[in-house]
Amino acid sequence: MGNVHAGTSGWAYPKWRSGFYPKELPAAKFLDYYATRVNSVEVNYTFLRAVTKELLREWTQATPGDFVFAVKAPQQITHLKRLRDAGGLAREFVKSLVPLARAGKLGPILFQLPPNMKREAGRLREFLKSLPKKRRYAFEFRHESWFVEEVYEALRQSGAALCFAESERIVTPEIRTADFSYLRLRKANYSAKEVARRVRELRRRGDVFVYFKHQDRPDGALNAEAVLKTLQGRRSAKR
Repeated sequence: MGNVHAGTSGWAYPKWRSGFYPKELPAAKFLDYYATRVNSVEVNYTFLRAVTKELLREWTQATPGDFVFAVKAPQQITHLKRLRDAGGLAREFVKSLVPLARAGKLGPILFQLPPNMKREAGRLREFLKSLPKKRRYAFEFRHESWFVEEVYEALRQSGAALCFAESERIVTPEIRTADFSYLRLRKANYSAKEVARRVRELRRRGDVFVYFKHQDRPDGALNAEAVLKTLQGRRSAKR
């Protein structure tokens, strides 16, 4: 049985006050409190900005030992270069996350490709070969042309996961390609009970990372907490 890491894509949402965060909680304490309710977060900050050692140290110190950060790769790699000749940039990015890795808090690194990028299996294979070993990687494809055996096999050979992403526009086939599962749940409404049932099956084959969409309302964070409570008996923090 694998471990389950659940959360949302980001945590810095003032509109979650009263519904998830205490009403008077200062924004600087959001992560500290968030980490008492769920055990992981998907960081989208890194899609547009570089992280510093100081910032990673702050995140590490604000969270308990079992908390894990999944990290989104920069848009320069996925959207501008579209994986072409991007190995050097990817290695630099992975190196910048070493402080999280040393703290035991680095989860998978997510490469989210743009929706208008059609299948380029050869380019994917070359990019996968360039990635540093001993890290977990997940790939979110948002064009249907990627959902073929050729792509699944390339991911399997590198131990990278096909991200099980679902939205109103597209749902990724649940094809397992790694020793862990990575879910991005982007639809408007979810039943925490149903998600917990799905995660329970996936964890039989390895660790599971599941992230709900961030919204103006804290529904995603509350769903993540409910999934953890169902599967692990995790208790909520007192408000």
